Amino acid sequence: MDAKPLQPFEAYCDHCHQQRPLFLYEPDHNCHLLPVACRWCDRDRQPLLCTRCWDTEKQLEDRTPATPEEQSIGSFLNAVNARSREYDAQVADDRAACEAIAKASEKRSS
Repeated sequence: MDAKPLQPFEAYCDHCHQQRPLFLYEPDHNCHLLPVACRWCDRDRQPLLCTRCWDTEKQLEDRTPATPEEQSIGSFLNAVNARSREYDAQVADDRAACEAIAKASEKRSS
C-alpha cells in the first residue's frame, strides 16, 4: 500500500487574490463563552484564506477589545465559578467531617 503524503490544497485566497496553499479552518471556531461579536462568526460565508492572510485576520480578532458589557459578564462568570469551587470544597470538607463523626460514633458504640 503506497500512501502518498497529503498535498496542500491550493486555490485563490479571497483576501490577497493569489494562488496559495489555503489554511484549513478550525471546524469548532464558533464556541464562544459569551455572545460576542466575532469577525469570524458574523460572516455568512467563511472566506478561503492563505496562512498569511488568516494570521492577519486572527491577530485582528485577538486585538479586538471587549466591550464593558462583555467584561462585566466575564467578571460575573468568573466570580460564579470561584464561588462554585469554594462551595464544592466546603461540601467535600463537610462530608469528610460527617464520615469521621460517624466512624467515631460506630467505634464508641461497639
